[in-house]
Amino acid sequence: VQLQASGGGLVQAGGSLTLSCAASGRAIGNYRMGWYRQPPGNEREFVAAISLGGMSTYYADSVKGRFTISRDNVKNIVYLQMKSLKPEDTAVYYCAAQEWRTGRGIYEYDYWGQGTQVTVSS
Repeated sequence: VQLQASGGGLVQAGGSLTLSCAASGRAIGNYRMGWYRQPPGNEREFVAAISLGGMSTYYADSVKGRFTISRDNVKNIVYLQMKSLKPEDTAVYYCAAQEWRTGRGIYEYDYWGQGTQVTVSS
């Protein structure tokens, strides 16, 4: 499966952005999907994940209550709605797909898209 993230940009603190991750090559209905980010000078970190059908979602503590992950398995797209953005949310954001199997955790991914830059100004 190929993943293409988009929707990044420059936004002021307190603002909102919605990232999209369009998948091609395979239907994402069999994949757990996730978002990661890599702040400047730091390692990539987990942001959010969503189960195959979208019934379960998981978030890093730093974004809980501000970010919402969702998916549209018909359109083959995963979204990350980001609200109340802070300068520390500045990062390159990546979407990822996991071929789900019993026992695999939410931090393991098999396919990665290219990143999209999100910059939050103070």
